[in-house]
Amino acid sequence: MTGVPPSGSPAVEAARALVADLVAQGVRDVVLAPGSRSAPLAYALAEADARGDVVLHVRIDERSAGFLALGLSRGSALGPRSDGGTPAARPVAVVTTSGTAVANLHPAVLEAHHSGVPLVLLTADRPHELRGTGASQTTDQVGIFGTAVRAAVDVPAPDGRAGEVRDLLAVVRRTVAAARGARDLHPGPVHLDLAYRDPLHPADDGTGPVGGSAGSEATPVAESRRAVEVVPPVAGPGADPALPGDGARTLVVAGDGAGPAARRLSEAQGWPLLAEPSSGSADGPLGVVAYRSVLGAAGLADDVEHVVVLGHPTLSRPVQRLLARPDVAVTVVAPGGGPWPDAARNATRVVGALHERWFAPTRPADGGAFAARWRAASDAAAAVVAAATTDEAVQGGLRTAPHAALAVARAVVAVSGADDVLVVGASNPVRDLDLVLGLDPGPAPTVLANRGLAGIDGTVSTATGVAVEAGRAGRRARALVGDLTFLHDVGGLLRGPGEPAVDLDVIVVNDDGGSIFATLEHGALAATGPAAEATFERVFGTPHGAHLAQLCAGYGVDHQLVDDVASLRHVLAGPSQGVRVVEVPVARAARLEESRDLTARIHAEVGRTLAR
Repeated sequence: MTGVPPSGSPAVEAARALVADLVAQGVRDVVLAPGSRSAPLAYALAEADARGDVVLHVRIDERSAGFLALGLSRGSALGPRSDGGTPAARPVAVVTTSGTAVANLHPAVLEAHHSGVPLVLLTADRPHELRGTGASQTTDQVGIFGTAVRAAVDVPAPDGRAGEVRDLLAVVRRTVAAARGARDLHPGPVHLDLAYRDPLHPADDGTGPVGGSAGSEATPVAESRRAVEVVPPVAGPGADPALPGDGARTLVVAGDGAGPAARRLSEAQGWPLLAEPSSGSADGPLGVVAYRSVLGAAGLADDVEHVVVLGHPTLSRPVQRLLARPDVAVTVVAPGGGPWPDAARNATRVVGALHERWFAPTRPADGGAFAARWRAASDAAAAVVAAATTDEAVQGGLRTAPHAALAVARAVVAVSGADDVLVVGASNPVRDLDLVLGLDPGPAPTVLANRGLAGIDGTVSTATGVAVEAGRAGRRARALVGDLTFLHDVGGLLRGPGEPAVDLDVIVVNDDGGSIFATLEHGALAATGPAAEATFERVFGTPHGAHLAQLCAGYGVDHQLVDDVASLRHVLAGPSQGVRVVEVPVARAARLEESRDLTARIHAEVGRTLAR
């Protein structure tokens, strides 16, 4: 039996109940892209935002909305736990209307899937009787994200029947639990495809935003107030595998999201640490500076017998070659029920966690002769990179100086404090950061990156979400990106006047194209002749000639052009107010030669150091 709810709309009542239940489950932020079919959710969210139950963020581009939600969720896990671990990210919901709007979420969904970020996708849909009829903005949205979501539910349109809110909330609670990874410790995105029938708006009777702000008593959740508690699996003591061969000859590889456990393990055992910038362990005392270049030094890694991998390493081919060696035993630490990282298909064992014994010092504090050689190699590499990135080395100006992009990355790290947050883009910026971390004294900032799929998609929007959360914690946020990454998500700068404030510096290293390709095989091929060079420039280099200052002006965002390192440090050391783009032009033509030259100098210096 159906009835007419107080709002005059079963869709609005169901949406109010859903929003209230998300709030009860700890959802704090919701990102909304406007649309008609999603109007019930829009009204419910506007009411909840007015009451202070949620913080609503509105974006007109669903792709930006998805990555903003991703950044908000990632930013919610910034602070350390009392036990030294990494806190769990809060789920963030993102709302779209039907049709192509849903498909525009897919890039963010894939990144969230591969990096384990809990997103709750609320996509409005036509009721079942209109599907397959050619109705406007109607397509097959059920299962659109495939295996990239932890759960997907096709929710029928509410019609006011008794018990339907209770049934809806039971589905929502199961789905949010899946997003958190409450049962399998494998968090990620989930999808609720929500069908709605007309009317899609509340009656103008004073109970909703048409006539005022709906009070909490107007939300029909009394029908089902018993919330299920999903208790996570009890943590066990961790695995205690026997060390293969000479356990002292072990390296720790910390990939994206490894957390502080990698550094703790390194310090406890005296094992050298190869830590990616976004690992959460990149400032460990046994960290090897410029490790991906150091690995190629003749003879240094020959006696490695064991590698412990934490997190998701994707940044370095030399690391993958090390992990693929048949004479190296690889222990992968991969908590939860998701796939374990083993691109080399060479893992010896996979464990969910290591026994606490592994984190208790059992070896000499200095790690012995093996670790001493790696420390010497690290110091030698650091000296080479530091010399190439001093103010004197680039004093002729960043537009023409060699290794200018490296000098920019070093300057950004130097002005960032331990409480600061740095979101770094894919391609060269994250690799430049990888080379300069550890050069200067002091703790590094917290570094976040979208390394789940390592794409350039949505980086400005992700950084914006992270900056919102950083601001709530009193922390400063910056982003370091390349020009193509910036242009790919320049729409992320668009923010309406009523949206929550955000302070963010976006440093754009502008080399007018895709310089990452010059450091790959394509760059070497381009050097073989004029025709190959022209092909490379068009299909890989992709120069654009875009005027970033004019783009920023169009979005109402402050823009500053910086030509030298001293000015860059001065600008970044100043107070942060709102969103600001700091453009740093650098050269691209010699990127391949500069990369090869620096690597050769590191190899030579490491070789001389180890021969003494």
